[in-house]
Amino acid sequence: MIDDIYNKDVLRLAANIGGLDALENPDAMASLRSPLCGSSIEVSLSIDGAKISGYSQTIKACALGQASASVMAEAVLGKTEEDIQAARDQVKAMLTEGAAPPGGDWAALAALAPAKDAKPRHGAILLPFDAVLKAMAEK
Repeated sequence: MIDDIYNKDVLRLAANIGGLDALENPDAMASLRSPLCGSSIEVSLSIDGAKISGYSQTIKACALGQASASVMAEAVLGKTEEDIQAARDQVKAMLTEGAAPPGGDWAALAALAPAKDAKPRHGAILLPFDAVLKAMAEK
């Protein structure tokens, strides 16, 4: 089971996290910690109208959380709060209900589907989404 969860796609994503360069003068910031696994993230956003135009993150998480953060950094630009919420809802359904993984810009999150049975890791996977949504809500 552990080999399925920490598959080569997850490890590849975790090893290639983007968005690590700090944003100058971000419009919104948020920090979150998953109480169950201890993963943490801090995100900074630049927002143009309703769309995210800049993104920065600092992530301390297991490979699953890092993989999710990697996908977030690749997909987040140009997205609205509603886009992020929809993708989060799809990821949660994938993890809790066995629903299909999200598609489009979020398709790489399919690598995390085997973590369905690793409930303590769901918080780490959802953490980048929750942090972006928190930052957007508090802007």
